[in-house]
Amino acid sequence: MIESLQGERSALPYESSRILGEYLLFHYGSPTEQFPWAGGPEEAMEFPSRSVQELIDPSSRLESALDLGCAVGKSTFVLSSLCDSVLGVDASISFIQAAQTILSKGGIEFEFHEEGSRWKRGMAKVDAPRENVSFEVGDACNLRNDLGCFDLVHAANLLCRLPDPRVLLAKLPDLVKPGGQLLLVTPFTWLEEFTPKQNWLESKDSESALKELLGECFDLEFEKNLPFLIREHRRKYQYGVALGMRWRRIQR
Repeated sequence: MIESLQGERSALPYESSRILGEYLLFHYGSPTEQFPWAGGPEEAMEFPSRSVQELIDPSSRLESALDLGCAVGKSTFVLSSLCDSVLGVDASISFIQAAQTILSKGGIEFEFHEEGSRWKRGMAKVDAPRENVSFEVGDACNLRNDLGCFDLVHAANLLCRLPDPRVLLAKLPDLVKPGGQLLLVTPFTWLEEFTPKQNWLESKDSESALKELLGECFDLEFEKNLPFLIREHRRKYQYGVALGMRWRRIQR
């Protein structure tokens, strides 16, 4: 039975049915579903997959991975082909419920906005391994103490949606094993509805401030720009260019 995703945006970020539909399409939709026009920005498609595949060092299979801010889980499932066990964590209850449905059933039907009062049906499905994946609701600024330490931590477009990104940045050395990888992706889209202005990373520019904070415990191995496209309806989109980085936890 299809879950109705129509409705107004709720007061809580990322908990409305409309946003859920947008993110299921962003993670699992085909390029033509996301952008049904000629001459589209092909380089911006399949961002949740590219945020892993274009940054990770695949030289050896990893035992464990943590996908922070996993949303509806596509990047988590991409990691499942590269790691023995993967945990996806997100603060949105509706996102995690959708990811858990995909985990248990292999897919979920959803609706996404076409225009006006018209909606289209889509199917979010995954062919990657699922037996080594789990999801849970969690706050990236207040993670449970027994979460553990991982060979890889992935966090895409999360940092500038936190009330205090420095809290997570200070926690990351405890989450990544010595010699492990940190895949961090952010467009630095600071908005006061998510992050009070005094907590923006602006001691210099955001990129320099972030690199200074992480440089105490991590070595920067690789970086590249990662465009992304989020469809609101068939004629309105969010286009961004996130900075993607692979960091290596320093072994002391």
